[in-house]
Amino acid sequence: SYAKTNRLAELEEFISSPNVAQIQYIADRCFNEEMYEAAKILFTSISNYARLAVTLVRLQSFYAAVDAAQKANSIQTWKEVNCACIDAAEFRLAQMCALHIIVHADELEALIHFYESRGYFEELITLMKAGLGHERAHMGMFTELGILYAKYKPERLMEHIKLFHRRVNAHKMIRVCEQYHHWAETRFLYRHNDEFDNAIKVMMKHTAEAWDHEIFKDILTKVNSAELCYQSIHFYLEYAPGHLTDLMATMSSRVDNERVVHELRKAKQLPLGKAYLETTQESNLKGVNEALNEMYIDEEDFESLRMSIDNFDNFDQLALAEKLKKHELLEFRRIAAALYKKNRKWKQSVELSKKDKMYKDAMETVAESEDKDLAEELLRFFVDNSHHECFAACLYSCYELIRADIALELAWRHQIFDFVMPFLIQSFKEQIEVVEELKQKMEKKTEATAQPGMVDPGMGMNSLVPVGMNMPGMGMPGMGGPMGGMQGGMPGMGGPMGYAPQPTGW
Repeated sequence: SYAKTNRLAELEEFISSPNVAQIQYIADRCFNEEMYEAAKILFTSISNYARLAVTLVRLQSFYAAVDAAQKANSIQTWKEVNCACIDAAEFRLAQMCALHIIVHADELEALIHFYESRGYFEELITLMKAGLGHERAHMGMFTELGILYAKYKPERLMEHIKLFHRRVNAHKMIRVCEQYHHWAETRFLYRHNDEFDNAIKVMMKHTAEAWDHEIFKDILTKVNSAELCYQSIHFYLEYAPGHLTDLMATMSSRVDNERVVHELRKAKQLPLGKAYLETTQESNLKGVNEALNEMYIDEEDFESLRMSIDNFDNFDQLALAEKLKKHELLEFRRIAAALYKKNRKWKQSVELSKKDKMYKDAMETVAESEDKDLAEELLRFFVDNSHHECFAACLYSCYELIRADIALELAWRHQIFDFVMPFLIQSFKEQIEVVEELKQKMEKKTEATAQPGMVDPGMGMNSLVPVGMNMPGMGMPGMGGPMGGMQGGMPGMGGPMGYAPQPTGW
């Protein structure tokens, strides 16, 4: 009755005195009948702060409602007061209530939806930022704030995930970043979640936003799939050819260099890998060697080609020689001749050198071959073509392979004795030295046999008998002397050493 007649003072005095009234029942009836002032007095008297907070909300007493909710300390009460404050645009009070709600992970999503449905994005972000400092802050709060940045403040998203990437739900955050096309942030999250393969794929697929050369190199060394290394070669060929050498140097330990050559050939960009291939040529791989040799030929860099051939021999040498022997530049044809020479194809090498008038190369090849027929053929070629100086040089270079009689005959036929004379002088000198050496040996042998008791291996059985003694049983009937009548040696040999006697009368 007091409530219905709005006699609130008497109502307050009545409930403060001893009574047996059902205050809770009466307060609920007053609330339901929208007699909020009376309900406030009744709820206050029985300390029902939860219902009091709701009642105060109806009375637009939001400050008092927040105080009552704080005394009630009920999640449901906080939610009701918070919703009322939001609808009344009392955002500071709403935030005070919401801070008690967001620490409960299962209530967070509904609260965020309530703010978003009313378009209060800034207030929601402010609330979430304030909640991060709460002692009961959990992963959901950091994640949801990141999601809000992804939706409404993308310029602040990267800073947030850099600071809190260990406290956000990475997989949920990645899905949101992909949904809103924040590829740099997606790459960052994949990288710090040790999903390196996915990070590389994001950078290759969304180059403009996500690719960074230094980051790409760092992640590429940690990927599980080697196939990504080869895909990255094609990616760099298309988007960053200037960094290709640096990239391949980073992943050199993880790739098959012959396959790298294959991939470069397939993309028709072999020259872009030249610097890298030169650094890996020490392994002497066939594919690498052939690729570099091919580039040196295309660039007409015969010096580099010669150095490559001399130092690294694992390639099809005869095929390269066949290719080079028809090259328009002389130096490359010389390399072809050197390859034939290296593979003991002496005749092909000499013929190619003769054709290019590289007579010094031809003479060196013949000398190395130690082929006398080839040396004679080259010698005849020189005299037939009136290359007299080359004839003389060949006699010197191939001295051990040329017979003196052939050299002399060719000189006589072509009247070039002046060119052959040094060779003949040297030949005669060597022959004289050989004769002198043999003569000295024979003289020493003669002196040795002239001494008594010396054994001469060339004297046969008689040399075993001391001078002046006969061997018993050596004489035969009808033959005088120790050897059956042979005086001083064997018939027809005259003299003890087997030399023929001098004619009488000298």
